[in-house]
Amino acid sequence: MAKLNRDTVIAEALDLLDEVGLDAVSTRQLAKRLGVEQPSLYYHFRNKEELLAAMAEAAMAPHSTAPLPTPADDWRDWFLENTRSFRRTLLMRRDGARLHAGTRPGAADLDRLVHKMAFLIASGLPERDAQLAMLTASRFTVGAVLEEQAEAGAEAEPAANTPRIDPESAFEEGLTLILDGLARRGERA
Repeated sequence: MAKLNRDTVIAEALDLLDEVGLDAVSTRQLAKRLGVEQPSLYYHFRNKEELLAAMAEAAMAPHSTAPLPTPADDWRDWFLENTRSFRRTLLMRRDGARLHAGTRPGAADLDRLVHKMAFLIASGLPERDAQLAMLTASRFTVGAVLEEQAEAGAEAEPAANTPRIDPESAFEEGLTLILDGLARRGERA
């Protein structure tokens, strides 16, 4: 095997996540996959929590590298696409929402967030509303994907007489409710 480096460990850990799910990811299994002794992982990560944080950051790369809004963008269209991009990224990995939940943005992500907030404020939204809209959309998305991924992993069929809800349609309707509320507040401001 090639020299073990941080990126290799993270990539292999994400592959392991996709295969076995978050609850079954262990440093012992990861070391075995990499063909190394478990203590060698601690050269790159002090503990499992640090490894999971690095995995979460790497798993968010598709969303973290999406184009930032420009002054020419319509804030509503951008807000919808930004939130959809976040959802798509969480869905790319088994247990992606669970892996992401509770993480804090790194320095590069904070810079991107500042840019996004400045864009919303420049578009006429009050600063507090822009902050709460970004937070609400993020938490709504994580919650929606948590439920979607839990249902996908559940072996039991839904109870009789319980209508099946299409997760994408439900997400889009909830997102529209958030956007409509934000637009109304922006109009009043």
